[in-house]
Amino acid sequence: MAPNDSPLNPSWSKRKQAVFLQSEKCAKERSFWIDKNSYYHERDAAYFNFIIRNDSSVLDVGCGDGWLLSKVQATKKVGVDFSPAMIDVARTISSDATFIDADIESKSALEKIKTYGPYDYIILPDTLAFVDDIELTLVHIKNLCGPSTRIIVASYNYLWEPFLKIGEMLGWKEQKNFDLNWVSHDDLKSFFTLAEMDLLSYESHQLVPFKLYGFGHLLNKWISPLPLIRSLNLRKYVVVRPIPERKLSNQSKPSVSVVIPVRNEAGNIEPAVNRLSDFPGELELIYVEGNSSDNSWEEIQRVKAAYSKINILSLKQPGKGKGDAVHFAFQKAKGDILMILDGDLTVPPEDMVKFYNVLASGVGEFANGTRLVYGMEKNAMRFLNYYANRTFARIFSYLLNQQFTDTLCGTKVMFRVDYEKILVNKPFFGDFDPFGDFDFIFGAAKLNLKIVEVPVRYRARTYGSTQISRFKHGFMLLKMVVFAFRKLKAI
Repeated sequence: MAPNDSPLNPSWSKRKQAVFLQSEKCAKERSFWIDKNSYYHERDAAYFNFIIRNDSSVLDVGCGDGWLLSKVQATKKVGVDFSPAMIDVARTISSDATFIDADIESKSALEKIKTYGPYDYIILPDTLAFVDDIELTLVHIKNLCGPSTRIIVASYNYLWEPFLKIGEMLGWKEQKNFDLNWVSHDDLKSFFTLAEMDLLSYESHQLVPFKLYGFGHLLNKWISPLPLIRSLNLRKYVVVRPIPERKLSNQSKPSVSVVIPVRNEAGNIEPAVNRLSDFPGELELIYVEGNSSDNSWEEIQRVKAAYSKINILSLKQPGKGKGDAVHFAFQKAKGDILMILDGDLTVPPEDMVKFYNVLASGVGEFANGTRLVYGMEKNAMRFLNYYANRTFARIFSYLLNQQFTDTLCGTKVMFRVDYEKILVNKPFFGDFDPFGDFDFIFGAAKLNLKIVEVPVRYRARTYGSTQISRFKHGFMLLKMVVFAFRKLKAI
């Protein structure tokens, strides 16, 4: 905000003064323009709510008249704007939110904004188009973040600049008497790098910002998310996080629970114990056995007695399938970090410490194994499986907005607190996953966790036979693609 003795700060640039004066003058007219373009604004609010958990706290920087904040579903809502007139209107439109009259580009305002935190999400709806210094703004935003805060930046596609100016001339859109900041996706990435932020995901929506008797809505829902076409969409959304400080060396080490789902894997029970790497934190090893026809359960009990110095928990899974087994074990686990190690040991147990280090150091929040970077042992993966995995990884990278080279590697690692959020969010996807992998991948992507792939050398089985059917499970994967598009793209 400007100094107390004057609402207009003389040290501001002429452009920033123009932004302020227009905000003050047009605060009560803002609702007119929102109503005039209601379809566009409702779609915009819907995507913010798609990203934001409804049990979270949200800070809206550049909240204007508070309309968007009134639509956001969250338990705690705070809005910031440097226009007192906008703040006055916002308090009437969004009565369940707290509003702060402050300038995000002023360092002195940060402590005032911090007092209402911490914030799970900080949203910047077109805010970067109006500020004078984007880098400074992002640095200040970072200072308001906690370790797990997500920053959502919404902006116009710069390709639409001439069309939006024509809209202003025709009276379809509020006219600006100053220049907006038009930044490309590459420009944004550069600003995030300067502010020490990680770009987590990128999405775009609204090929047509009008309903057009329902035809525009159909285009926006089913056509605008498609590759190539999506680059033409009006609205861009980027989710970032502050890059955390490396903390593995001097902090207390998080404990870990390694879950090993077992079905007809009696010959791999003891080797898993012997081959697991040493972790810096305390280890809990959980075998969860799923109706084996061999002596897997008896072998687990023998190994548990023989290795009494290791904290081993043995469970009988209540249902069917790997996903059921892992969820059951995760809900019994006590570790800070939860790991899945497939009972066939084709992913080397010795490599599990690599996954641990990704999370414990803050490099990532969800570690996914990939078997398709290094060469693999002969007969480790059949020819059709190999190329199908590569193809589906590319498709799911597009669907999930994060890079994957191997979605079907069984090794997934996450913090228990994030697993609990994934579990709460599970009704959004439902019981859709026949593989036991996509529950976690989809859930992590929906939460915008920092996903890091860890390459492993895939080994051939030394005991038992594969439980994967190429054609049956391939057809299931095709159904999963359609399911993911409907849930994550056709919004």
